Formats: sequence, structure tokens, C-alpha cells
Amino acid sequence: MSHPHRRHPRTYTIRGIRLRWAATFGLVLLLGAGLYASKKHKATTAADKRQQALHALDRLTFGPRPVDAQTVMAMGVDKWIALQLHPDKIDDSAMQARLANYRTLQMSSAEMLLQFPPNPMVKAVMDGKLAMPRDPYRHAVYTAAIDRINQQQQQKQNEANAAAANAVAPSANLPARQPTIQPADLAQRRQDKREAHTVVDDLILLPPAIRMQRIMALPVAQERDLTQGLSFEKRQALFAGLSPEQRETVLALNNPVGVISNEVQAAKLLRAVYSDRQLEEVLTDFWFNHFNIFIGKGADRYLVTAYERDVIRPHVLGKFSDLLIATAKSPAMLFYLDNWQSEGPDSDAARGVPARAQNAGMNGATRRGPMYPLPHPQQSQPANPQNNQQKRRNGLNENYARELMELHTLGVNGGYTQQDVTQVARVFTGWTIEEPRQGGGFVYRPRLHEPGEKMVLGHKIKEDGENEGVQVLEILAHQPATARFISTELAQRFVSDDPPPSLINAMSKTFLKTDGDIRAVLETMFTSQEFWAPQAYRARVKTPFEFVVSSLRATQSDIADPQPLLGVLNKMGMPLYGMQPPTGYSTKADVWVNSAALLDRMNFGLTLATNRLPGTTFDLAPLLDGEPVAGADPYQTQLKLEQTLVAGDISKQTHETIEERIVGPQAMPQFADASHPANVNVVAGLLLGSPEFQRK
Repeated sequence: MSHPHRRHPRTYTIRGIRLRWAATFGLVLLLGAGLYASKKHKATTAADKRQQALHALDRLTFGPRPVDAQTVMAMGVDKWIALQLHPDKIDDSAMQARLANYRTLQMSSAEMLLQFPPNPMVKAVMDGKLAMPRDPYRHAVYTAAIDRINQQQQQKQNEANAAAANAVAPSANLPARQPTIQPADLAQRRQDKREAHTVVDDLILLPPAIRMQRIMALPVAQERDLTQGLSFEKRQALFAGLSPEQRETVLALNNPVGVISNEVQAAKLLRAVYSDRQLEEVLTDFWFNHFNIFIGKGADRYLVTAYERDVIRPHVLGKFSDLLIATAKSPAMLFYLDNWQSEGPDSDAARGVPARAQNAGMNGATRRGPMYPLPHPQQSQPANPQNNQQKRRNGLNENYARELMELHTLGVNGGYTQQDVTQVARVFTGWTIEEPRQGGGFVYRPRLHEPGEKMVLGHKIKEDGENEGVQVLEILAHQPATARFISTELAQRFVSDDPPPSLINAMSKTFLKTDGDIRAVLETMFTSQEFWAPQAYRARVKTPFEFVVSSLRATQSDIADPQPLLGVLNKMGMPLYGMQPPTGYSTKADVWVNSAALLDRMNFGLTLATNRLPGTTFDLAPLLDGEPVAGADPYQTQLKLEQTLVAGDISKQTHETIEERIVGPQAMPQFADASHPANVNVVAGLLLGSPEFQRK
């Protein structure tokens, strides 16, 4: 309805698409209302084969691709699920080829530290405690990092000098001076950046081999600033034709630590979109979230890759106790929850008993897990190992013990007490890391371990060193409360936010009967009546990660560079590996559904569908069975896309909202009039933002 009194309607821009504000806001509210209303819309008849296939795809994958439903129907839902439960039988070489450019995915944490050094590693080289690498690429990375540290130190010195002068000024009756960066330094930095960007224009015209030679020959200031502030297009042109090692080197000249986090995040996104082992990817995401660590905490920046690769991924369909023990001994978890610093109050270390040389190893350490032959920056200077240990420890730390029972096993109402938490913390004293900031692995140190018997959940734990921790983990893994808690979390992920008690009971029985066999518990769930009940169909709302990935899969978009997509997830509040609390990301609808979130999702859908997302390409033609997009009838396109993107399960409200505002004769002139034919890609974008697509 028009409003004659509003002569200049406000407009709103969604990534270059200008919409009238009232119309756009109304569209968001209508589709948002549909999202809440759709919770009440349940199938009233038994699901047919197609709906069964779609339901299985919605829950066991990150979203169906256009041809997946037919594939599952042809194979049979049961056989397809059985195959997903045995991912080793699925050829995933095409997806692996997409990860070939990310070399850090196969590196140990120590290798990452050497090739993409943090400041402490660089300072060790500056102080002569580590040798400067001879390899030209690594040499360039260290040289750029040294230059950056020198500039930071010079800036701090300048500010300190100015502050000192300011403090002296009153006694000398001189005007006060404010700490500031020297104008000459600031001007030089600006000049360096301008020159670096000018150099890029020349570099992108050169063949890749010569381009890399020229980059390595640049002054260090220009090398460091080469990629800073570059547009996406120029960055792509600069990297075109470079090998993975060369590309990583150029990026590391400015931010070596960023190479690690960017590659592991990009790999997670690409696996979710392209892997044919979809259930394995869903479970890897689930278990990482269950045993959450935060990529932004210190050494974990270098430990996340190995944590997911070597600890989580190999155990997602195995025995829960094996997964639990693997996470407990992981350097990433030991560092994240601070157990590596925990020291028994009555341990030898706490009482100042001198370290004794033992057959177990240096400082009484019994080593387990990967050990890396990386020299310690302090090794060239004699030191008292006992003093070094004392300096970095803060007594008994209960962080891991508490989260182990509350989040990893028993659940918040699992029947444990504060006394149990303290006793478990004492059990795990001595479970630590061999130099976490140097990429070391798990090590057990008897000097840190609390002696004596402990009592946990009514079980007497006799003094037995490292084995005490293994015994407690086995006890926790086999508790009925653990079986119920893990079954509940799995059912919440795969069935509904509030799963039926009957399903939880059945899954818990399987958990206890099979010694915590995760595959068996999943089979119980996937073959249950509750999983296939009509009210379970599209009963869950996608998280931002699930929404973005399912959009990419549904549209069969091609990802040339995942970085802009990672930025989208950051904006939506779900950066990968970026949840700081140990609870991990919630999968419940009320956390993610609000007006701002719906607008962000519609923004993304329109940006993706109209090819305004850098690094990702969408082609509408395959979704229209190859029919030409130019001149396509908007209404017929809408009907076709409704079938392709949401399997025709579209509400009358959503259909009419899109038709009236985009497709029909009263559509907004920005999309359809005599001089501007309807942009049928917009229809795809709005369907991605529809309530039906938000649900699974």
C-alpha cells in the first residue's frame, strides 16, 4: 500500500542492492514471522521416500545439494546412512585436492612454530639463542618479524621518553608534553605502505617465478607491508600462480601467526561444503564443540590444527572413552584449561624437594605423545629446572577437573560435588606439556603430582601416578550420567532442541551396553521412531555456520577463496574455533534467531545469489536445469527455485511475500519494471533467507 504523505521513502542497501526501507523491513518481519510460525507446521502424514531422504540429508549433512535427494532415494536411506557411518568406504579425494594449498594442515605444532614464528621465537633468534634460518623464505619471514619487533620497541621507547619528559616538565616549569609517536617515524611508515602498494601494481604484471624473486629482493619494510590493506582483487592477482609455500611466505611477511589460523579455518569450511563424508564432518564439528578449545588463547593458536586432526577426527565414531582420554592428554586441552600449570599442594615441586635424575626422563618426566626436537630458547644458559617449573606454576588448578565433569562427561546435574572436583584436580596434577610455547607434546611429571589416595564419586583412587588420571577418565566414561548427558547432546544436535525422553533412554542403554560405542549410539538414534517422527522434520534452526555452508551446498557455489566467507561468519557471531568459553557454541534456536540475525542471513543470501561475495561464484543456470537465465520468466523461476532450494516445502506466506514484492506486477521497481527486468537471482537470495531454508 502506498503512502502519499511520504514523498521521500527511506532506502536500505543490501550489499549494493537498494531497497525501500519500509518494504525491506516488512520483508524481514514477514519472513521472520514465518520462521517462528513454521515451528508449529509439522507433517501430518508419514514421510514419503523423498521427505525421508531430505530429513536424513538435513540431519546427517550440512545441507543437501540439488541432486542429493535423488541419490539417497536411489541408494535407499538405510544404505546411505550405513555408508555415512563408515566414512572410510567413501572416496573423498576430490575434497582433499582442495586442501592441497594449505600446508599447515599436515604440520606438527613445532613445525608451525618454526616456519610461522610468534614473537618469542623471533626474539630468541634476535638474542642469539636460536639460529637464523638459512632457507630463503623462512629467512625473509624472520627478517620481517625482527623489523616489526624493532619498530614496536622503538615506538615504546619513544613513548617512554615522551612520558619521562612530561613527568619532569612541572619541576622545571616547562610546558607538559604528551607521549606521542615521532612524526618522522609515522611519516616513514606511511611512505613505506605507499611504496609497497605501488610495487604491487608492478609485481602482478610479472610471471610468478620472477614475481617471487622480486618480492624476496624488496626492502624489508616493503615486504612487511606488501599485503596490508590490499583490495581482494589485487591480493588475488599478487598470489596468482604462486606455489602454496610462496603464498604462505608472502602472507607471513606481515602476519605469520595469521597463516596458521586462516588455513585451519578455511579447511574446516571447505570440508563442510565439499566433503562427501558429510556425517564425519558433522561429527567432527560436534565433538570439537563438545570438547571446545579457543584458538585465540596463546599457544592454542598453534595447537588447534593438530587437536582437530589427531585428537578429535580419528575418534568421532569410536569409543567415547578413547576420545575422552585423547582430549585429556592433548596439549591443546591441557593449555586451554590450564591443567599444564597445575601443581599438587604436597607435591615435591611445591615442597621444594630437589629434582632427582630418574630413569623416567629429565626432571622426573614420563613422556607420552608427540615430542618435537625443538631447542628451548633458554637451553644455551645453565638453569635450575626446579626454579623454572616453580616460576610458571600457581598451585592446584581446578579448571579442567570442573569442565571434565560438567561439560565433558556427567553434565551439570551429574551428581558430583565440589569435593569431587578438588579430588579430580589432584589426580591430574603432573599431566602437563613439554614446553607448550615450543610445540611440545604431553608429558607426565611426577614432581608435580599430588601424592596419596583420592576419592572420586565414591571410588578410591590409589596412588599410581599417571595411571590415576586414566582410571578416573574410565570411571567417568562409564557413568550412567555420562551416557545420558552424551546421548542428550547428540539427540539435541540430530533430532530437536528438546528431544523425547524415550529416545534419550534408548541411546543411553546402547551407550552403556556397548562400552560407549559412538557409532552404535548413533545407529540407535537413526533407526528410532523419534528420529523419523513427523514432528522432527525441519524442527531445528540452523546455526550461522550451518546456514552459510548449507547455502553454499544448495547453490553449488564455487569457492576460490574462503577468507570472505570466514569474515561473514565473524559478522554473524560464529567465528570458527572462536568460542572462548569451554561450553562451545550453542545449537539452540533461541540463541541465533532475532531480527538482526535474520537481516544478516538475508544479506548473505542476496550477496551470494547476486555474485557480490568476493572469492565465491554462483551460477543460477544449473539450478534451472540449464535453461537460460537471461529473459527467464520471474514467476516460473520462483517456482523452480522453490523446488530446488527448499524442496517445494514453502509456506503460502513466504511464496506470496516473494511474489508480491519481487516477482509480481507490483514488485519493487528496483527489481522489475520496463527498464530494469527482474533480477531472478534475487529470488534465489530471498529463498535462502526464507524461514523454510533456515530450518532443517
